[in-house]
Amino acid sequence: MPVSKPIQLTLSESKDPLHERLADAVEKLIASGKLGRGARLPTHRQISTSANVAIGTVTKAIDLLERRGVVRSETGRGTFVSLAPDVENAQIDLNFNVPLPVISEDEFRAAATLASARLGSVPNGGYPEPGGGSEQRVVIADWLATTRLTVDPGNVVITVGGQHAIHLAFADLVGRTQTIATEAATFSGAIAAAANLGLTIKAVDHDEQGMIPSSLKSALLETACKAIYLTPVCQNPFGFEMGMKRRQEIVEVCRRADAYIVEDDIYSIYGQASIRPFAEIAPERVYYVNGLSKSLTPLVRVGVLIPPSGQRGTVISRVRAELWGASPFDIEVARALTQADVLIKARDLLLTEAKVRVELTRRILKLPDVPMPQGAPHIWLPMAAAQAEKFARLALEKGVRVTPPDATAVGGEKAGGVRLCLMAPPQRASVERALHLLADLRDGPTAQVV
Repeated sequence: MPVSKPIQLTLSESKDPLHERLADAVEKLIASGKLGRGARLPTHRQISTSANVAIGTVTKAIDLLERRGVVRSETGRGTFVSLAPDVENAQIDLNFNVPLPVISEDEFRAAATLASARLGSVPNGGYPEPGGGSEQRVVIADWLATTRLTVDPGNVVITVGGQHAIHLAFADLVGRTQTIATEAATFSGAIAAAANLGLTIKAVDHDEQGMIPSSLKSALLETACKAIYLTPVCQNPFGFEMGMKRRQEIVEVCRRADAYIVEDDIYSIYGQASIRPFAEIAPERVYYVNGLSKSLTPLVRVGVLIPPSGQRGTVISRVRAELWGASPFDIEVARALTQADVLIKARDLLLTEAKVRVELTRRILKLPDVPMPQGAPHIWLPMAAAQAEKFARLALEKGVRVTPPDATAVGGEKAGGVRLCLMAPPQRASVERALHLLADLRDGPTAQVV
């Protein structure tokens, strides 16, 4: 195992908190190879001396690096560079939309231990209560309250992740509609869920805020469609946030057409507090979807569905028929992490890092503006539709995987651009390197072939 050696740390002059600048400086050393994989970091005191900062600042910086997945701490042995960090020639994945590693090994271990202790009180020999037990649903409702939505725990249906919640919502709508309306490009999981249930997806014209109300009205009339699906915060893949006025207009169109809304709020932590969820505006016709996969980790498969008033019974029947219920162990791990305030710490870290990465993207790719400057997990890089598939293929050849337009296309027409998932690489330096490669591909000597 490589041992620690003296290091020279130069902190940036930015206005970021001191511990974040220190973490960035250490991460740059790792990315440069001066601290190799498996290497033991210098002691806290050595780092403190090198950077001329307090020991407490070093502790916070190391904790941040561990959450990013850059280093790992071993009790009694020290802190080590992760064994599988991004390396110069490794492929950088900007295609899969996952959050940074924001849970430390110690936090996971403590949550799993507490969850194991609670399993002895699970009724029915371990078979879960479909939709979650009463105490578990209270915890989920408390968490949703931190994401702008106040709900009655009695209306909560705990699911096996957000994808399961979307499928349940679509399945509950099968008797009312054979068509789901959405934007011209949308979440591939929603497309798959609709296809699995024999539903048709109808593309609706959109602008920088989402569906255009007049276009939605026409689509509902033309197709007898009685349901729409949307992701109002950081729309997938376009990355915009729907404003309050537009939401109210969409609700009015749906009320007049007696159509239901499936609100996928999986990116709710990135939303503006002043903009209320559809589920609050029109609870009588909204299936509200959320989960932990984008705000904590996909390792804990816990999602939530809040069906419209009076529909919980039919949804619970579907849960029982499909898989009886979400894993009690996963739910208890999520409960333990929530009660330990890990979710709150994870949210703060993700929001801080997302803002930095969005600004990096805007600057390196020379974008005039971005839809969510306050921070977002992904962003849309626009270009002509005919060029986007080639760009995605050439980017992969250069070592950067992006989401091609056909992955999210609704109908035959592909959107003009590619999606960049900015939070997937644990290390910020990898994101920066990928963005420079993409900028060179778009603007460099080979740009004419794109």
